[in-house]
Amino acid sequence: MKLPGTRACRPGFCIRIRGAHASSAFIFQVFDIVRTQLRPIATDRIGLIRWASVFLLVGCAACSRNDSLPRNMSLTAFNPHRAAFECKHEADVIPSIDQEADRWNRQAMALTSSLLWPNQRDYKGAVDLWTKAAERKHWKAMLNLANAYAQGDGVERDSERAVQIVEQAMKLGVPAAYDLMGTYYMNGTGVKQDASRAYAFWQLAADTGNPNAMAYLGGKMDAVYDDPKAGFWGNRKIALQMLECGFAQGNGPAAYALGTTIVGDRAELGENNERALKILHAGVKFGSAQSAGWLSASFGKGDALVGHVKDEARAERYIILADRLERDPDLRLPNLDKVVPLPPARLPKWNGDKKTLIDAAQPLTSVSPAPPTSVGHRAADHAQPQG
Repeated sequence: MKLPGTRACRPGFCIRIRGAHASSAFIFQVFDIVRTQLRPIATDRIGLIRWASVFLLVGCAACSRNDSLPRNMSLTAFNPHRAAFECKHEADVIPSIDQEADRWNRQAMALTSSLLWPNQRDYKGAVDLWTKAAERKHWKAMLNLANAYAQGDGVERDSERAVQIVEQAMKLGVPAAYDLMGTYYMNGTGVKQDASRAYAFWQLAADTGNPNAMAYLGGKMDAVYDDPKAGFWGNRKIALQMLECGFAQGNGPAAYALGTTIVGDRAELGENNERALKILHAGVKFGSAQSAGWLSASFGKGDALVGHVKDEARAERYIILADRLERDPDLRLPNLDKVVPLPPARLPKWNGDKKTLIDAAQPLTSVSPAPPTSVGHRAADHAQPQG
């Protein structure tokens, strides 16, 4: 049963807020109590007070249940001019992962790999695996499952169910869940669109250790002046701290944002071309297609970032890697230096085959078979799939 509204309550007083829901069973129970406990005395003021009290109780109970949902949690408003930031790593706070559930999650990722043709992807099979893994509190599978419901991949689209699953991950204290809830608020997925709450959730995610949120907010705050309408603010000191923290966690988007922020030679702004080059190169190892694309362009032009030395051979290798990472965001290239080391190291010989280049940069694989890892559902904006 859908009510006209819920009520925000404090002792003895409630105000109506739009968008409340209460179960019909709950309402009928209240009416049974009213019918059996109160005598209908129309002229009795006490009877009227009793009726009013009961309905206030109904409204306040419904609002209390709604306010207690994690999606409606009290949040500190986003402050782009904050004076301090404490770096926390997500790995230090996330719950432990059941190994069998992790295997199911990786199998599901492989079933939905972007390297497969669309008609080859098995989203229904992936949803079944993510559901089993989520039942074991595998937080990555929970977020992948939430996005499956949000996008209607392999299951009927159900944005409310998506939000509920994210809330379960929030209760586990998963920073990435706050990050995804922020994206849902920004896009109006299962909740009323609210940019202020979106930024507040992203801020909470960053403060609790999520590197994707750090990369996103750091990129929004690294300007030298404010322009809220354009979506950026001038708090470079804190922005760089956020980006450094995300980069330290091996996060590709943070590496790209940090590297491109410090490109240049103005020391007063923290710019340093030599370090920017190293950070962007590391970003390619972390799976950042944007970092690879930036380096390809820099080497192709021979700009200041690469010491004004044009190197088309390096540019070609970086663009090949950028193309593959764009199609396979879950790919990591820890052995990148074996195929395209930074100058002054000489480029190793290569036969020109793209697959040979990419395979040589990937991690060494064990001879024992293991489920492949690939990309799952991409949430809108900056949220990442969970592999």
